[in-house]
Amino acid sequence: MSLINTQVLPFKATAYKNGEFIEVTDANLKGQWSVVFFYPADFTFVCPTELGDLADNYAEFQKLGVEIYGVSTDTHFTHKAWHDTSDTIKKIQYPLIGDPTGTITRNFGVMIEEAGLADRGTFVIDPDGKVQIVEINAGGIGRDASELLRKVKAAQYVAAHPGEVCPAKWNEGEKTLKPSLDLVGKI
Repeated sequence: MSLINTQVLPFKATAYKNGEFIEVTDANLKGQWSVVFFYPADFTFVCPTELGDLADNYAEFQKLGVEIYGVSTDTHFTHKAWHDTSDTIKKIQYPLIGDPTGTITRNFGVMIEEAGLADRGTFVIDPDGKVQIVEINAGGIGRDASELLRKVKAAQYVAAHPGEVCPAKWNEGEKTLKPSLDLVGKI
């Protein structure tokens, strides 16, 4: 079942952010754009490259009013330990949510049950708390923050311009399309 346009299910968890443990709930995903970025585990190989890439691009997401939430089935204590020992993870300023019960991971449909770990799932949530983008990668395939940034800009554009759509490879400032009978068979 697709999660597109569905409401984020309720959750409550503890996250590590900027030297503190904070509570994060589904309510945090409302009122602004959010990216919920699932990854398998702390202290692994592909995961820190992805989280570091997001950290390097975090200011750009913030300019768009987007908060990023990294989520794994590790605890918030493990997130802190990873932060304290890895130069790549030290630069992260967004919350790293601990989901040791797997509630959030299951809510988003990315739990690998036999491993107790999350798939590489990326979810873009609109200010109403509805899922607008879903992307799930196999464990060995890392994601690209600049491509995610492009997709977030497209989602924000479409939300702000009803009746318009963004074609393939669309970048901010480029032409969009207005679907109509006149366009059928002309693209």
